Amino acid sequence: MSVIIDGNSYQIFETPRLILRPCEENDSRFIYQLLNSEKWLQYIGDRGVYSEEEARAYICEKMYPQLKKEGYGNYVVIRKTDNAKMGTCGLFDRDGLEGIDIGFAFLPEFEGHGYAFEAAKKLKTVGIERFKIRHISAITAKYNLRSQRLLEKLGLKFTRHVTLPNDNEEIMFYEMKD
Repeated sequence: MSVIIDGNSYQIFETPRLILRPCEENDSRFIYQLLNSEKWLQYIGDRGVYSEEEARAYICEKMYPQLKKEGYGNYVVIRKTDNAKMGTCGLFDRDGLEGIDIGFAFLPEFEGHGYAFEAAKKLKTVGIERFKIRHISAITAKYNLRSQRLLEKLGLKFTRHVTLPNDNEEIMFYEMKD
């Protein structure tokens, strides 16, 4: 399965319970909700997205460029049983980080059911096998213990603390090299 975005075809990935589809403009309501959820703001930070229209612009300006350039990016995680949009999981080429960053975020009502691990495990496999990524990394806040445990379960190891460009908070850096 695939989806067409701006005339280009991008693959949709599946697990037994989930569909991982590249984020599209029509996901703007969901992205607005996710980016303004309590845990997103606490652990990831305020992205300045305060309306559905700003979420649509965020998708076009922040998500589409990498998807077009690399063929992968941010995926909406959808539960197969009811088509609920639960969260996002993606592979990101971030400025200031070594490797390709694997990241995830879910709405609170979908946490604690193994969806984030299932989605991240699938994208890690896809990243290695399909996109030939040899260095996968991840970042998380020092106080985000659930994220740290998930990264370790994925096989990533904490290696050091880092600070991203234009930020002053020291965060934890995990990585896995082929």
